[in-house]
Amino acid sequence: MDYMSTNKIEEKLSKELKPERYRHTLGVAYTAASMAMVFDIDIHKAYRAGLLHDCAKGYSIAQQKDLCEKYGILIDQTYKDSPQLIHSALAPYVAREYYGEQDPEILNAIECHTTGKPAMSILEKIVFIADYMEPNRKDIPGLKEVRKLAFLDLDVCVFQILENTIGYLNDIGQSIGGSTMETHGYYKSINDGKKA
Repeated sequence: MDYMSTNKIEEKLSKELKPERYRHTLGVAYTAASMAMVFDIDIHKAYRAGLLHDCAKGYSIAQQKDLCEKYGILIDQTYKDSPQLIHSALAPYVAREYYGEQDPEILNAIECHTTGKPAMSILEKIVFIADYMEPNRKDIPGLKEVRKLAFLDLDVCVFQILENTIGYLNDIGQSIGGSTMETHGYYKSINDGKKA
């Protein structure tokens, strides 16, 4: 598919996503663009990545699984245990096939926006953080601190989000995927290094 303008992406997403999800999407896009200004990366890329991060959320879980099969995406144990994460693995394919996105930096950022990954790029960290803290998110413990850290230190902010997420999943008795734990270990060592 040909490159799609940002306006066209917004128009298409507004029809594909539920209103609440679309509001969240715009919140992530604007938050990512604001953070890009602070950390001196391409604002346009950050906005597009924010717009496209949940582009696979318009499909039911069953449809997402079918599309994963079509594109040869492996549904591992993490996705079996937490099917709500499947959309992040699928999103780069949907972004490319249905929204014409070709930029590998944007595609990588939307792929790791739920669990993160070790050694993320600045854009990847920004989309991961913006998804967690955009203005439409309901207030949760630690959110105020994350919102301050987001504009000061991306690595410490990523670590804090992972700490909050793992704590929450432990509290509700939900299993934690290996990729989340791997990301947590990586950013914990960075955080510990900064404290030392």
